[in-house]
This record gives sequence, structure tokens and C-alpha cells, in this order.
Amino acid sequence: MLLTPDLVGPVTSTGASARVAAAVAPRFRVGDRVRVRNMHPATHTRQPAYIRCKLGMVDKDHGVFAFPDTHAHGLGEKPQHCYSVRFTARELWGPAVSDRDTLLIDVFDDYMDLD
Repeated sequence: MLLTPDLVGPVTSTGASARVAAAVAPRFRVGDRVRVRNMHPATHTRQPAYIRCKLGMVDKDHGVFAFPDTHAHGLGEKPQHCYSVRFTARELWGPAVSDRDTLLIDVFDDYMDLD
């Protein structure tokens, strides 16, 4: 289903999920060290720019969802896993920040590779 402007209100008010019932093997496992790809698409992406090229560790596998980068443009669901990935604050923002702080960010299969 393509999300058109007239559907935004009803979809967001009902808490609709992008989870799909597709048998897709996960590319990563909890504990894997991953590097986020350095992608710069000209269209919609849910990949935060500040995690590009950064190292993290898979903390949780949320399951299979429609990939928002294709789904938002009517190019299909392209089902894939979405993971909670833990990044250290220093990895993201450099040595001036605490070495104890971390950030969990949801990241799709297509955004990462094993390190």
C-alpha cells in the first residue's frame, strides 16, 4: 500500500505497523559488529546521516518490516530485518564526549555490513 497524503492521518492515529509477515533470513545476529554504509540517496531514507561509516553492535533484532526507502516511493515493501544497534557516543561524536555513554538506533539490513 502506498502511503498517500490523505492516508497519513488515519495511519498515524491508529498506530499502524510496517511489520510484514515475510520469511526473510536475518543478515546479522545479536552481538555482531557492524559498520553502517556510507549511502547518500537522492530520495527518502531512514538512515541517519550521523551514523554513516560508524561502527556499532547489534543489540536486538526487531523482526521483518517493509523497507521505508522503497516503500515510501511505491517501489515495493522489500521486506528486511530492522535491528537495534548500539553505538558508543565516542564513535558517533568523537573523544570529547563520555566514554560510558551509548545510543541505540534502529537500523535496517540494507544500511549495514559486518565489520
